[in-house]
Amino acid sequence: MGGMPLNDMPWWRWRSNVRSALHMLSDPVFHHECWLAGREGYGDVTDAVYRLVEDTWLDNWSAEKYVGTIFRDSAEAALVDVAALRVLRIMHQIGADAPVSAYLEHPGWQEAVVAAREAHVMLATNDAEDPDTPPRSLDVLRIMTRSA
Repeated sequence: MGGMPLNDMPWWRWRSNVRSALHMLSDPVFHHECWLAGREGYGDVTDAVYRLVEDTWLDNWSAEKYVGTIFRDSAEAALVDVAALRVLRIMHQIGADAPVSAYLEHPGWQEAVVAAREAHVMLATNDAEDPDTPPRSLDVLRIMTRSA
């Protein structure tokens, strides 16, 4: 998110949180090196899901509602909706307090990862960033969303 034009979207802080969540949810290497390994500073799957839906309420309505504020267009919103619904379905099935391994072993996890990856790539590319950089820590995200 270093290259992201922060003043570009009215609700860029929310966009930053959604992008961070999608980035973490979409990266299988990250899942093993950070979440499964218990690496500090990156939260867990539940934390990422909450960042995805917390301010946006994507667990209650479509991302289309946020076109022009968080999302640039309907294409971004559609991909985010698919990712959010797939991840939320898994979370509701196994529970928010489940260990990371329960998510990774869920039969629908790979589909959720693919959906999150598609959304992440589109948002990162539209923000002029490389979608293949490793996810940033939550401390970096907090610092970035404090500055204008």
